[in-house]
Amino acid sequence: MRLFVGLGNPGSRYAGNRHNIGFLALDALARRHGAAPWRRRFQGEASEAVVGTTRVLLLKPGTYMNESGRAVAEAQRFYKIDLADVVVFHDELDLPPGKLRVKRGGGNAGHNGLRSITAQSGNEYWRVRLGIGHPGDKALVHAYVLNDFAKSETPWVEDLCDAVADHAAVLAKGDDAGFQNKVHLAMAGRGWDEIKRVGERPA
Repeated sequence: MRLFVGLGNPGSRYAGNRHNIGFLALDALARRHGAAPWRRRFQGEASEAVVGTTRVLLLKPGTYMNESGRAVAEAQRFYKIDLADVVVFHDELDLPPGKLRVKRGGGNAGHNGLRSITAQSGNEYWRVRLGIGHPGDKALVHAYVLNDFAKSETPWVEDLCDAVADHAAVLAKGDDAGFQNKVHLAMAGRGWDEIKRVGERPA
């Protein structure tokens, strides 16, 4: 079994925030792969799905972002899931909008959700970094991530989440490079190979 975790803040007021793109990606994945209904478990919402041929536990922590590790650690303990089988989907300021990168371990780059998971479980889990772009000034970051995606951004956000869902079976079987490449090609095929301005396809 693998554990797929989407990061975000719980509640309707945060649902459309840039910080919640991890939740959005997991929701798309659950829909695409016929996951069981979400139910309250592990200090959050959990579901199960067979992604390709792999059994996957889906988890959206119900703690706030900076306590995400509590939910992840509880689910890990219950199912005895190795850290190497944990995949965390999260927003990434240091990637352009619509870009995706996968890596195992590394720094947390100031992301409170990743910091919490590392503190509770260790660092050598997989990260799926979902690019949201940077506001250009460090002082603006807090407000930027806790604001909703602009209406003009909705098309690329939906396409990125759909591409993640479409190719999740490749990730579930452990081919991180193949998954990353397939998502990149899908986004390029939809015209998002280079978003020059947020929400706008290149000419």
